[in-house]
Amino acid sequence: MTAPSDDTQEGPAPEGRLDEAIGRLLTLLASPEMAKWRVRMAIAFGLTVLAKFFSVGAPVLFGEGVNVLTRAATDGTLSTLAWWSFGGAFLAYGLARFAGTAAPQARDALFAPVSNDAQRLVAVQGFAHVQSLSLRYHQMKRTGAVNRIIDRGANAVDFLLRFLVFNILPALVELTLAAIVAAVIYNWIFSVVIVIAVLAYAVVTGVMTEWRVKLRRRMNEADTEVNARSVDTLSNFETVKAFAAEQREVDRYNASKTRYADAAAASQQSLAGLNAAQAAIMNGGLLAVALLGGVLAIRGELEPGDIAALTLMLMNVYQPLNILGWAYREIKQATVDLERLFQMLRLRPEVADIPDAPALEVSGAEVRYEDVSFSHEGRERSVADLSLTIEPGSFVGFCGPSGAGKSTLLRLLYRFFDPDSGRILIDGQDISRVSQVSLRDALGLVPQEVVLFNDTLWENVLYGRPGATEADVMDAIERARLKSFVDGLPAGMQTRVGERGLRLSGGEKQRVGVARAILKNPPILILDEATSALDSHTEAEVQAALAEAARGRTTIAVAHRLSTIAGADQIHVLEEGALVESGRHEELLAAGGLYASMWRRQADQSDTAPARVRALKV
Repeated sequence: MTAPSDDTQEGPAPEGRLDEAIGRLLTLLASPEMAKWRVRMAIAFGLTVLAKFFSVGAPVLFGEGVNVLTRAATDGTLSTLAWWSFGGAFLAYGLARFAGTAAPQARDALFAPVSNDAQRLVAVQGFAHVQSLSLRYHQMKRTGAVNRIIDRGANAVDFLLRFLVFNILPALVELTLAAIVAAVIYNWIFSVVIVIAVLAYAVVTGVMTEWRVKLRRRMNEADTEVNARSVDTLSNFETVKAFAAEQREVDRYNASKTRYADAAAASQQSLAGLNAAQAAIMNGGLLAVALLGGVLAIRGELEPGDIAALTLMLMNVYQPLNILGWAYREIKQATVDLERLFQMLRLRPEVADIPDAPALEVSGAEVRYEDVSFSHEGRERSVADLSLTIEPGSFVGFCGPSGAGKSTLLRLLYRFFDPDSGRILIDGQDISRVSQVSLRDALGLVPQEVVLFNDTLWENVLYGRPGATEADVMDAIERARLKSFVDGLPAGMQTRVGERGLRLSGGEKQRVGVARAILKNPPILILDEATSALDSHTEAEVQAALAEAARGRTTIAVAHRLSTIAGADQIHVLEEGALVESGRHEELLAAGGLYASMWRRQADQSDTAPARVRALKV
């Protein structure tokens, strides 16, 4: 049995390391796709640093203005020079303060396209990688949960870029400048107070945030579960209603939402405690500066304006620190979100192309299974040592009890899985040695349940061959027996089909699927229980469309309803993953084996069964 591949397991939730997140951001910014923004990024960063110089200088100018007024009032000599001196100092303070606040706004406007483009790149990278993962991954993952991982990861890129580059680093620059200015102009003791206050703030914030991150992670996991539960239920509402399970789903959603509410409450309560601790440190630092400044002013070592300048300077340092406290918590979570996305990006497809895999070249469309064995996870055997050849241009049917391995053979042909042993060849080419894109381009599928996109009929048919002309599309519509249906629609081919095609009947969806296959014009057509869910009248219409689609190409049909393959060139009967019978319809009936037994049971269940016998062979 094949061991689970990397793309079936994502592992435990990551811790999220800041150094790794920074490395990923630097790699992103250095990528060729971001080269066009580098000049803009440099200017934005320069504006940020320049703003911090103005922020530190503004309190000094304000303090000097107060000192001029104080001296003049004390001397009783409010001269013209004094008026100009304090007026100029206050004017310079106002301009510096304006520059300190205006520069970041200009920076944000300049950086907005960069941030959004970075988000786009990461989101597209995540979306493309999920598309490349194998079928097993998509069968095991909830769509809503995958969407949340991609969205959160992309948003984390924007957040980390803005706060690491334009808030955290500039805050450190401002702290360094403030400490230097305080020591040089006023007294070294104020530098010590400023640094101690900031360090205490950072330590308390870091310790408490580490505790809060665990609570936040639990809240996010609960949020993901709520979203996944909602998407899962709403996407399958027909099943919910069919089983009268509305209240059951509401109860399950309520249980998920309750877990989220409890986790969110704990997170908010921890936030209140952290804010209180931060406020105590901030006010303690301001009080220390005021008291020390007062003592030194009494001694004559400082002037009143100097105390005002120091107070304003410390408040300016605290302002980004206050944001830093919130940003640190969010940065920690953003690193977790980003690492979760990159953890998903590290998954490798279970089924992958070999390096420089050539394209499949189809000449006659012969399909051959050679000693193929395969087991789904959790099953003993799905297909066992199966060998058979499907001749070019023939119509071949597969049948057998449920779980016999019929659909598995088709999935192996599509290379959604690789065999545990043996190989599958198309025109002598091992499909594991050619590119998956070229392989699937050669195959056309009409499944039992045709799933359509929530778009127009035109776009859903055109999905088979996007470059097709209008004449090609309308020809496919005509051959799929859809023309009269389309003509009866007010919007014609521009009619929207609804989510998963739910505005169409089963037969209409099947014929859209047939039209799509006809438009694709593949050399090999696969019919996977294409009419088993239809009533007899609708089946007749779809059968006629399928006969048109099968004309001139190798056709492989898996059928539960044996009447749909009774006219096949060859019928293969499977049981427990093994090929037990092969032959034409009449030969298998005469043999009196499993096929004959299945045919009799179906005939007994419906008196009209023999009347529905029709061949797809044309």
